[in-house]
Amino acid sequence: MNLIELAANLKATRLDKGMTLEDVASRAGLTRSWLSKVENFRVTPSLPALASISQALGVTLSELFEGIDAQPAFVVTRKGEGQEIRRDEDISNLAYESLAHGRPSRNMDPFVITVPKGTKRPQLSHGGEEFVYILDGAIEFSFADERIKLSKGDSAYLNGSVPHTVRCTSPKAAKLLTVYYGIGEEYDSTMNK
Repeated sequence: MNLIELAANLKATRLDKGMTLEDVASRAGLTRSWLSKVENFRVTPSLPALASISQALGVTLSELFEGIDAQPAFVVTRKGEGQEIRRDEDISNLAYESLAHGRPSRNMDPFVITVPKGTKRPQLSHGGEEFVYILDGAIEFSFADERIKLSKGDSAYLNGSVPHTVRCTSPKAAKLLTVYYGIGEEYDSTMNK
């Protein structure tokens, strides 16, 4: 199952119904914070939690999973056709552009991430692994207690469960090609509360 597509379906359904995170969380017996982490693909919800969320939204579980199993063998995303994904909006102004949204059930999730100058974002963790390649500009990559400067052409590969973040250090926004792998397989246990 693709956690990013499931999260996008949950959020789109909630917004289509005109409901807030608080509305759905209270009706489902969950916390707003936990539901936000699900919508931001930081937590993999259990089946009972998904059942509670679907009931709170007034939809069936199959509606939440609609389209997730589609598996075209070959997908092309042309320049400008990437899907904008909003993630962690309350704590981050990073812009995510999904490059593989045409194949909902996938093992990797490639994004172009724009990191605006002056971005301040806490260190966060997620399941799986992450590859980052700097397309333009420069960043300071914080990985646990380390601070690493990366510029155009540099790359990093990391364990996503270690808290990390980026900060733009160039005069204009930095652009990163980031590929997540196995993001829904594990997560920081403190994020499941």
